[in-house]
Amino acid sequence: MTTRSERLLAVLQILQRHRRPLAAQAIAEETGTSLRTVYRDIEALRAQGAVIEGEAGVGYILRPGYLLPPLMFTRDELEALVLGARLVAARADPALASAAGKALGRIGAVLPEELRFFVDTSPLLVPPRLPGAAGGAMAALREAMREERKVALRYRSLAGEETRRVVWPVALGFFESVQMLVGWCELRGAIRHFREDCIAACEILPDRFPRRRHALLRDWRESERMRAADRS
Repeated sequence: MTTRSERLLAVLQILQRHRRPLAAQAIAEETGTSLRTVYRDIEALRAQGAVIEGEAGVGYILRPGYLLPPLMFTRDELEALVLGARLVAARADPALASAAGKALGRIGAVLPEELRFFVDTSPLLVPPRLPGAAGGAMAALREAMREERKVALRYRSLAGEETRRVVWPVALGFFESVQMLVGWCELRGAIRHFREDCIAACEILPDRFPRRRHALLRDWRESERMRAADRS
């Protein structure tokens, strides 16, 4: 069953998609409600600060500049946020795990009571700490990616061979049993994949990438797409 807050959010999203006045009947059909309910919802949104112009029989339009009220989520969206935050808390480095818990707490603190209870009692659970949870290099790699700075890695392969690499970190992949760094390796002159649990040391260097990270990410995705096509 759709809650009132979910219905109001749906009406706002419908109005945001249209630049011309939209008939109440069209809103009622899309939300699966009656005309009377649409009229009540429009008045409720106006009372909350939404600048909605128009009237019954003419149509309604949401004036530009109005932002959706924060933290108005459907139950499916809330479940996705809860599950994502719990997975991060169980998977990521301590700093990111802590941030996930704090973010979920902030969301719960400002939700309406019925939705706060829904978040607190969500049945979507994950183990407290999953196998393959991130090690000590993850926080440094995340910082390096944000700032587009090179890192110096002391990398130990599964065979026990240790090398020192200067890498431009591009992305981090979270798999079931391991985290994988995608990065341009200066030693190999190409993009390589590095297991996070094989990184013995990680130092952020002052040097920035000679190319933007998003461009490197695009190149990597294209190369992966071509490899997948070759295998098919």
